[in-house]
Amino acid sequence: QVQLVESGGGLVQPGGSLRLSCAASGSIFSIYTMGWYRQGPGNQRELVADITSDGSTAYVNSVKGRFSISRDDVKNTVYLQMNSLKPEDTAVYYCNAYIRVQSQVGYYWGQGIQVTISS
Repeated sequence: QVQLVESGGGLVQPGGSLRLSCAASGSIFSIYTMGWYRQGPGNQRELVADITSDGSTAYVNSVKGRFSISRDDVKNTVYLQMNSLKPEDTAVYYCNAYIRVQSQVGYYWGQGIQVTISS
């Protein structure tokens, strides 16, 4: 089995920063693309950022220049550094990874972590 566990969420004032982490564990052979999604109140889940195994990154337009995704393949961990946070960034953030477990590959999700931007 594979588990993705997020950490680092919480309440922060507008303009502040947070760093989310997501650690993958279990019978992992290799991890391909890793990413962060979010779902705000009344909204559909959207892709915020992702990073491929060769380090290529992509971001939704609304976070470009403010968020940065990175990964540590030794620790099987993906990070999301969020700066200049805005109230509209308030959401539950989910980690996602495309992982090979022995001969099978599939997408795995974390349980989600709340990020609230409010004064």
